[in-house]
Amino acid sequence: MPSLTYVAPTTVSDAVKILAAASGPTRVMSGGTDLLVQLRSGRTKPDLIVDTKKIPGIIGITQNADGGFTIGAATSGALLGEHAALKAAYPGIVEAAQLIGSTQVQGRASLAGNLCNASPAADSVPAMIAAGTTVTIAGPAGTRTAAVETIVVAPGRTSLAKGEMVTAFHLPPVKGKTGDAYLRFIPRTEMDIAVVGCGVSVTLDAAGTITAAKISMGAVAPTQVQVDPSCIIGSKLDDAALARLDAAAQAVCNPIDDKRGTIEFRTKVAGVLARRTAAIAVARAGGR
Repeated sequence: MPSLTYVAPTTVSDAVKILAAASGPTRVMSGGTDLLVQLRSGRTKPDLIVDTKKIPGIIGITQNADGGFTIGAATSGALLGEHAALKAAYPGIVEAAQLIGSTQVQGRASLAGNLCNASPAADSVPAMIAAGTTVTIAGPAGTRTAAVETIVVAPGRTSLAKGEMVTAFHLPPVKGKTGDAYLRFIPRTEMDIAVVGCGVSVTLDAAGTITAAKISMGAVAPTQVQVDPSCIIGSKLDDAALARLDAAAQAVCNPIDDKRGTIEFRTKVAGVLARRTAAIAVARAGGR
């Protein structure tokens, strides 16, 4: 059995070259909180680990001139929570990132790790999808940009090609009365994996009517799924709109039965969470 090789390149170019040249299974380490557990349990057995944390710019948050944000791929949830402007603009994304594990875990766990681990129950992914987040991907052919929702293609699998790695996340500027939120249901009060997760972003007009929305559910299908936003667009999230949202959220569910929740339970909770999360997002949008 080949031995495990660990490398920590200092440039994106070197990291890509190393990944592209590898002949066996490889893993990119951003935070390592999932990867290290998988290594110890034997769930994953890579020949090569490429640690990205020594690459300049891979950790950090920049508010761009247009008001949007660029977040380095290995930036931890703890750093997200310390950035006042990001918390004000995207409280849902920060809340989601800070639900990952314990306080200690949040000091290491990164958005790239949470995304590329490709778990259906990842907390940050529905929130990022709802907010319209895109990623920069570096690879042998250069760099490309992709929507977050295109990355996870199956449990444990991503759309990244050989030699590719996520280097940054991009959040668009918040325009007008826009608000986001993320909620999840877990069996315990903390440090658990979502049985159902929901991210919502809405934009309101001056009268408080929803003019745009994006709704994403986690842990209810093999990958994160989106709810048709037309069920609430054009409304003020009244009882009729909430009922349509509940039904639409349940309709996209394709969950599994396991010890943490039945198909029926997860489907029911999806509707409840969608309603609650949308109400928080609308309240936040109305306060801008």
